[in-house]
Amino acid sequence: MPEQVPVIAIDGPSGSGKGTVTQLLAERLGWRVLDSGALYRLVGMAVDGAGIGFDDTNKIIKIANRLHAEFNDGRILLDGRDVTDLIRTEAAGNNASKVAAMPGVRAALLDWQRGYARPPGLVADGRDMGTTVFPDAGVKVFLTASAAERAQRRYKQLKEKGLPANLAALRSEIEERDARDRTRAASPLLAAPDAIEIDSTALGIDEVVQRVLQQAHRVYATSL
Repeated sequence: MPEQVPVIAIDGPSGSGKGTVTQLLAERLGWRVLDSGALYRLVGMAVDGAGIGFDDTNKIIKIANRLHAEFNDGRILLDGRDVTDLIRTEAAGNNASKVAAMPGVRAALLDWQRGYARPPGLVADGRDMGTTVFPDAGVKVFLTASAAERAQRRYKQLKEKGLPANLAALRSEIEERDARDRTRAASPLLAAPDAIEIDSTALGIDEVVQRVLQQAHRVYATSL
């Protein structure tokens, strides 16, 4: 990663608001966006589509190394097929968590992620952006919220889309995913030692964005 490229790394568990905060920050700063979770969701979808078991590590790593994905004007394509909405399902999220636990998959996607760090700057959203992918990022944020609040947010999103949802099941899935992400051997979910920790349970998105922007202005004052 070129030292002159400013990076804001935002990590945290599913449903903490990382994606929305990342998009708003990038819009206000005019910077690029890296949605690292989308890459793992794409790998999980490719594995599922190929009929490969999620215990077949070698084949899954091969899929990650050969992943053919495109990000165009807010749309996401996998092997030429638009999967923008499909990768946001709960099943896709759970599959992503499974493949993300594999060191070989993480290694396959590392250079791809780092390649997003280009001028004028990058806001990167994930679970190991500040610890593994961009350890030298000037601004690191660990965004979290209670499992109950995150389940409620997801429940609301699904209902607004007219999709079926069960609040208790969503909370259980979130807690299971948290445990898997925090205990995996490869790049577990945790806050970088120099990260700002923000609990968004009782905060609005704008409040979170303002806190991160204040830190970005302090660190990157000469380039903003």
